[in-house]
This record gives sequence, C-alpha cells and structure tokens, in this order.
Amino acid sequence: MKKLASLLLLLLSGGLAAQAQGVLTFERDAHDFGKVPEGTMATHEFKFRNTGNQPIVIATVQASCGCTTPDWTKTPVLPGKSGMVRAVYSSAGRPGVFNKTVTITSNATEPSKVLTIKGAVLTKDELRPTLTPAQLAASPRLVLDRPAHDFGKIEAGQQTTTRLTVRNAGRSSLVLGALSSPCYCVGYKAVPAAIAPGQSQTIELIYNQRQLGAATDVVTIASNDLNGDAKLTLKAMIVKDLVSGSMVKESGTSVPFK
Repeated sequence: MKKLASLLLLLLSGGLAAQAQGVLTFERDAHDFGKVPEGTMATHEFKFRNTGNQPIVIATVQASCGCTTPDWTKTPVLPGKSGMVRAVYSSAGRPGVFNKTVTITSNATEPSKVLTIKGAVLTKDELRPTLTPAQLAASPRLVLDRPAHDFGKIEAGQQTTTRLTVRNAGRSSLVLGALSSPCYCVGYKAVPAAIAPGQSQTIELIYNQRQLGAATDVVTIASNDLNGDAKLTLKAMIVKDLVSGSMVKESGTSVPFK
C-alpha cells in the first residue's frame, strides 16, 4: 500500500512539474504590410503575453534572410507579463512581393515559434498613381539644405565626411532609408533617427572614392517620403597622393607649395 501511495505521489509531482512552464501567447503570428514604398524600413512589433506559470526567456530570434533584422525582449517575461518581438524588413533595392519568417527559440511550452511578415515593395513611381491626394498630403517631405557638396582635392581611398541638414517639411515622421550610388562609395556614419514633422536633423555621410580624376557621384537618399527620393551630388578631385601633389620643383629641390 505504501509503495502504491509513493508511486501515485511521484506521478502527481511529475505531472505538476510538467505543467509548470511558461506559455508564449501572441496577439497575432503574422503581419501583412501591404504596399511598402521601396527604401523604407518596414517595421512591425509582435506582442505576446506569458499565459503560463513560469518565466519565459527568449534565447534567440532568427530571421529567414539578412534583409530582416529582429529584436526582442531580452529580460525574462514573468507569468502574466508581456513582451515583444520586432521584425524590421529593409526594402531598399528589393522591389516585389516578399514573405519572410522569424523563428523564436525559448523555454516556453512551444520551444520554437515561427512568425511571418509579408508585403509588396513598390517603387515610388509604381506607388504614386495608387495614392490619394490626402495620402500624399499626409506624407513626410524630405528637404536637403543643399543639392550638392564639393570635397575639393582628396586622396584616392581616403575616407572623408560631410554634414548636411535634412528637414521634414511634411505632416508625418520622416524615416531615412538606404543610400545608393553607382560608385558604392557613400554611407551613413551613423544611422539617422526618425525626424518629426517640422524638425531638422544633421546627418553625416562618409565618402570613399578610389577612382582618380574628377569625380561626380549622384547619391539617392531613400525614405518614406511618398513624393520621391532625394538626390545629392558629391564632387571631388581624386589624386593619388596629396603630399606629392602639393610639391613643386624649385632649383631641383622639392618644396611644399604654400
């Protein structure tokens, strides 16, 4: 009889231990962005609640491609509390339909959970005819403080920077996207933050041209401005060596030019 009681107690305790686990409950496990302007960072936050009786710790969140960058709640989510998994899809240079997944690994009852994002990336030219006047009026507007910048004489391969001011003349937050140029020699020094309507932000661009001679590079600045992308022209005279280029011959001796 005692053996039977001990066995029942063991089975009961084992069953209770099996039930003691966190449960990852999402509001939705899929999101459709619909039509996305090319160049924008399509972002959606999946919210979940721990409906179990033990804390949940998310170990990793793995995206199905490099174009999707995930983020998530890094601290333990206690029973009854909420957390999030954020998926960011970079649409720059990726026109067309997309369907991507992010896979969550955790200590919940369902150790592997898959979330899905989808949509259709349209170029600004494709998107504009489908927009109403009200939608265009509500769009952010990207305004640069100047259309071009001349670096003057720089050494080939030398990394140089310039600052420019971006103003949002629209009615909603402006989000800057990727930079593109035929030379693949321009980038952000730091990722710009969103710009509120009526506000301005100074951004810093890195320029690294290696082709010798007079350079003229047109840079496209993508954003969520539905009216179109912005263009900036960068000019420079690229020389092999700034030091030797500044020397002149005087009486057979090299003298720095002043």
